[in-house]
Amino acid sequence: MITTNAFDYINILDKAADASWMRENALANNISNIDTPGYKRRDVNFQSVLQRELGSAASGSESLRKEVRRLNRDLGCLDVSPYTDSANYSYRLDKNNVDVDTEHVELASEQLRYELITTAINGSFSWAKVVLK
Repeated sequence: MITTNAFDYINILDKAADASWMRENALANNISNIDTPGYKRRDVNFQSVLQRELGSAASGSESLRKEVRRLNRDLGCLDVSPYTDSANYSYRLDKNNVDVDTEHVELASEQLRYELITTAINGSFSWAKVVLK
């Protein structure tokens, strides 16, 4: 973890990248268990955790900066783990609630999100390199 204020957003993006990677794995696992009777899909929800922690700070840039600094003092509050989505309706007789089409769409979306996050991290480091020259 980098401990300067200049990299506050990078630390949070790093947590987002970890959560995105975890979600990709959960979605791929769901797809691989499409024919497992009784299997319940698993998912990861980083967005709701980040939104909860930022609160209403997203409405103003100064309050957002303050919340980001606060989050960097305890990045553990952004930790997420996979959860079982047993509330999702299962129309199948084998009680498996994985819809392969939905999982493929979610996986493609998550792969794009991960690419965007890593591009943002790389851009931040590129900006820092320019500043340091």
